Formats: sequence, C-alpha cells, structure tokens
Amino acid sequence: MSEQTLDGRVALVTGAARGLGRAYAVRLAAAGADVIALDVCADFDSTDYPGSTPEDLAATAGEVEALGRRILARQADVRDGAAVRAVVDEGVALFGRLDIVIANAGIIRLTSGEDRERIFRDVVDVNLVGVWNTVEAAIPALLAGGRGGSVVLASSTAGIKASGTDRPGLQAYSASKRALVALMQGWASQLAPESIRVNTIHPSGVATDMILNETTMALFESADPWLLSQQNALRIPLLQPADVAGAVAWLVSDAAAFITGTEWKLDAGFLTR
Repeated sequence: MSEQTLDGRVALVTGAARGLGRAYAVRLAAAGADVIALDVCADFDSTDYPGSTPEDLAATAGEVEALGRRILARQADVRDGAAVRAVVDEGVALFGRLDIVIANAGIIRLTSGEDRERIFRDVVDVNLVGVWNTVEAAIPALLAGGRGGSVVLASSTAGIKASGTDRPGLQAYSASKRALVALMQGWASQLAPESIRVNTIHPSGVATDMILNETTMALFESADPWLLSQQNALRIPLLQPADVAGAVAWLVSDAAAFITGTEWKLDAGFLTR
C-alpha cells in the first residue's frame, strides 16, 4: 500500500463549495477518502466579493462522486458551533469514522469599508472562531477512532507577516491567521499522545474567487500599493488550488506521519522577500 493512499479514510473539509475547499475535497477523494463537506453558501455583508452558492457545493459533490467516492455535503456556518457539530455527527454516523480535518473556511476584505468594527469582527469570527468550532466538533470523533489522525488549519502568509495596513479586513485577516498558529501548537501538543497530528499551512495568494473577483481586479487597475506589494519571489503570480491541495494530501497521509506542530510555508518564496 502506498504511504500516500487515503483508502478507507474520511475527511472533513470546511469551505468546501469552491476554491481551495473544493480542491482539497477532490484531491483527498482521488487518494481514496470519503468526504464530509460543509460550506455556508452565502454572501457576507462585510466582504467585498460574492460568496459561494448551493450550486457550488453541489458541483463539489459531483466531482467527488465522479471519482467513485462518497460525500456528505451540507450547508452550515462555521460560526455556529452547534451546526458544525451536527454535520460532523451526521457524517460520522454515515461513514463510521473521521480521520482528517481540513479547517479551510475563511473570508477576507481587501477594501476599507465603512463599518470597521463589523468587518473586523466578521473576519475574526469566521477565520478564528470558525476554526475552533470545527476542530472542537471533530476531536471527539478523532479520539474515538483510536487510529490517530491529521488536522490542517488553513492559515496564510499573512499569519506570519502582517499586512502593514489600517484596513480592518486585512488587520483581522492577519490577526486571525496568526492566532491559528497558537491554536495549532496547543492542539499539536495536546493530541500528540493520541497520534493526532496538527499543522498550519501558509499559502501566498491562490487563484480562487477570494482573489479573482471584480474588487481585486479594480485594485490592481488602480495600482493599489498594498496589493502590488504582494508578490512571490518565484515567477508564480498566484498558486493554483490543485497544487496546494496536492501538498496538503501529502501532509495528511502516512508519508508525513512524523510531522506535527509545524507552520508549513506554501508560498512560492513570498516570505523570503
């Protein structure tokens, strides 16, 4: 058996309707995993780009099923701990186990906006509280399995190097993504005796709807100083979701069974600049 096969395993992926969440779900399914997928499938008043839709989540489910794997796809808001627990419990009842958690759901706002407090709070609530709710809901099932497991928290290069701007959405994004490192370190220590590994990943910009939208394109056209400063060292303007998902699929596999408590920079050299 290949060390990187995920045959027989079950993965929970949040923010699974599109972008990186869909890429994770599809890549893990291709490696043999069944998937519990959740996404809010709604717009946020405090963001400046369209949210995902139920049709997006259905498309993710279709891609997983086309690979011959099972998927439970549900709409749920990660800010609602009870709703997340309900999806996890339903998935574990259906599939009989949980082995992998990809806490991916997150939002950002690049422009300033009028209601600074609302913007800051919403970003932190999704990106930080939502991750805590996700892992908190998953830990009992991971422990009950007695087989170990792998948890990946989706941070960012912004979780290592702050944005250097007074825009509340970017302040909140950096603060929440940095806070995930603290959560990761605590869980990695707590869960290591049970062979449950916990790591953060720190991608630079990825070609998803969070970046490829009218608002961001307008900022590029206006030569926004902050956005123009976000350049990778390698000649890779944006990472591709499939490439990040491939790295994560390795991280959650047995090939990486010795890796926990790390901040993995998937950044095309962004943080060397």
